[in-house]
Parts: sequence; structure tokens; C-alpha cells
Amino acid sequence: MDRLDAARVDVGFEGVRALDGVGLTLARGEILGLIGPNGAGKTTLVNVLSGFLRPTAGRVTLGARRLDGLTPQQLGRAGIVRTFQNARLFGGLSVADNVEIGALGRGVGRRRARREALALLEWLGLDGYADIPAKALPFGLERRVGIARALALDPRFLLLDEPAAGLGEAEAQEFVGLVAEIGKRYACGILLIEHNMPVVMRVCHRVQVLAGGRTLAVGTPDAVQADAAVRQAYLGVKH
Repeated sequence: MDRLDAARVDVGFEGVRALDGVGLTLARGEILGLIGPNGAGKTTLVNVLSGFLRPTAGRVTLGARRLDGLTPQQLGRAGIVRTFQNARLFGGLSVADNVEIGALGRGVGRRRARREALALLEWLGLDGYADIPAKALPFGLERRVGIARALALDPRFLLLDEPAAGLGEAEAQEFVGLVAEIGKRYACGILLIEHNMPVVMRVCHRVQVLAGGRTLAVGTPDAVQADAAVRQAYLGVKH
């Protein structure tokens, strides 16, 4: 099976253990939510999975291939693509140019990259912004362009770091539909780090909860919401 796995991952920063023996499994076609309080280790884990951080111990594999130690560029070519909490767009370039850069990173020619970028923008309802400088976009559209750029890399696994942060209720509802459609269109596995619980519980097939750098629970959205330890540690309900 085409599956992204992390096993017994440790990450330490100056004596502080940010991740302590964390495992994660993500199959293609699956949407996995990753939740937990601030400082739980969610972004640290995504940094490990995407090559921006090397674990102190443990391993990351894609099928039989070992991935930990590879660069973000190498992982991108392997189909593991991420977005960031801040979109990290090239502000002086147009929206279309930003998305085109993603396609070029796949190694396609300039003309094809442009065609793919414009098609992606149309699919995401962003074609009206193609020629606008990215720095002129409002916050919500910045996030969507960041997703478009990631999709231009044709991901097998897409890691979304708080993509719904700051969105209004109507925008968040629209985002749920977008994530589900991305999973179908690209047949990719999606890891969704998100604090917006209605978004997570509506769109994810499974949810993994981190607390203090360790996995507290993994299961269906209903099972996780009913877990007494999760409700006390994160969802704020005493048992």
C-alpha cells in the first residue's frame, strides 16, 4: 500500500522533548486530522514529515523507502507536499506566478506550468486574481493560493498546517468541501492540522490527538470526541 508512516519519532530542542515516540500512519485517499493544544508538537511532526526538521530518533517511510534525512525538495519530488501556517507566498509576484513556481518545481516546462497554474486557479475560483500581486491578497485568499501552489506539485500526500485559521464560519464550511474534493481529485492522503474542531470532525476520516509531544488518542471523529482523556486534556470537558 502507498502509505506514509512515522514510527517512534523523537525530537528534542535544548533538553526539551517536543516529540516523544510519536507514530503516524496516513494512506492515500485518507484525510487524517492532527489536533492538540498549542505546544503539543503538531507542527514539529509536520516539519519532520516534510523534511524541514530531522528527528532525533525514529524513522519516516513511504512504503519501503526511508525518508527521514531527505531535504524538503527531495520529499516534494517524492510527492510529499506541505503548506505553512503563514502562506509564504512571493509577495512581489502575481498569484499565477506563485502557483506556476509549484508546477516548475515538479520539473515540467514553463508553458505547461503556466497552463496548469491557470487551470488550478480556475478550479479553485481564483482565476480572477491571477494577475494580482500576491501581497495584495486578503488573508483567506493567501491561504487558498498557498494550497494551489502545493497542488501544482501534484502531491501524493498533502500536509496542511492550520489552513482554516482565521476563516469565518461560511469560509470554513466552504473549506471543508474543498479538502474533501482535493482528496478525491488527487487521490492523495491529506494530513490536516487544525484548531477548528467543526472542520476537523466534518471532513476527517480519522483524528490523532497529540498532547505534550505524545499521542493521546487515534480514532474516528466520534470516538475521539467521546474519549474521556481527550475531552479533559483538549476539548475542555471534565469527566
